[in-house]
Order: sequence, then structure tokens, then C-alpha cells
Amino acid sequence: MKKEYAFLFVVIAFIAGVVVGVIATVYYEDKAPIIAPTIKQPAPSSAPAVPPADVQKQIGFLQSVLKDDPKNFNTLIQLGNAYFDSGQFDRAIETYSKALEIDPNNADVRTDLGIMYRRKGDYDRAIAEFKKAAEIDPKHVNSRYNLGIVLLHDKGDIKGAIKAWEDYLKVQPTGPRAENIRSQMTKIKSMVK
Repeated sequence: MKKEYAFLFVVIAFIAGVVVGVIATVYYEDKAPIIAPTIKQPAPSSAPAVPPADVQKQIGFLQSVLKDDPKNFNTLIQLGNAYFDSGQFDRAIETYSKALEIDPNNADVRTDLGIMYRRKGDYDRAIAEFKKAAEIDPKHVNSRYNLGIVLLHDKGDIKGAIKAWEDYLKVQPTGPRAENIRSQMTKIKSMVK
């Protein structure tokens, strides 16, 4: 009889551990990473990052190209991406903004700009850029994904995040990110009931 109680206690403890783990994951996890369309995300930092020598060389080269051709759209994007990668948020914002003066309907650049605003803590500007990117390109998934992240983690807008991710799933219903979003939405919905 004692073995039965011990087994029951182990099962109950395991289930309780899983429930606590899910709650902790949903509410206390570090902010989910934002994934840019073509570039990796730099580590968050409150101080401006010092770019590695190779990135600094790339930045110098791109700046020299822009001196001769300041409206070179592709070079502006590459320079913005180099600033993005090296954590130079203000410079990335300035450079992406110049690119958007040339092509205001580029959803990828607008999403990267939104990510930079989020990194600076300007969540409302980030949200506006993500919404504009989704409006420009109704099939743009990264803007919807990032919109959900900012709404959930930075603004505490659970309903808004779920709506953004439902829109994401309408555009891209399959794939690893879609499954992750479904899983997160299920956890979030079960917590707010």
C-alpha cells in the first residue's frame, strides 16, 4: 500500500512541475527574440555596441559608396543591416529611414526599422512600422510575428498579440514558426480564462 502512495505522489509532483513550468515559461521567460527577415538579431544592450573590425570595415566601405551615390537603395539597406547587426540602433534607424524615402513600400526594411525602434524601447513606433509593413504586403509574415511579440511582451496586450498571430497563421499556416505560435497562443489563452 505504501508503494501505491509513493507512486501517486511522484505522478502528482510530475504533473505539478509541468504546470508550473508552463506558467513560468509563458509569464517569466526572457523576452522572445525578434527575427528579422535576413539578419540575425544582436544581443540587447543599453550602451552602443562597438562593431567588430570586419563589420567596421564593411560599414566604412558602404559609407564610401553612399558618398558617391547617396540614393543607392541596396547600399542603404546593407548599411542599415550592418548597423542592425552591430547594435547601432540610432544609425540603423536613420539609414533604414533614408532607404524608405526611396522605396516607402518595402515591407522588409519597414520591419527591420520596427525592430530597431523596439530595441530602443519605442514600442509604439515599432508597432506602427509593423502594421504599415503588413498593410503594404498582406502576405508579409515577419511583420505580423514581430507585432505579436511587441504587443505581448512590451505592451502587455494579450488580445492584440493573439490577433496579430492569428493573422500570421492566415498567411502562413504551416511550418515550425506557425506551430510555435499555435503552442504559445494555446498557453496564453489557457492562462487568461
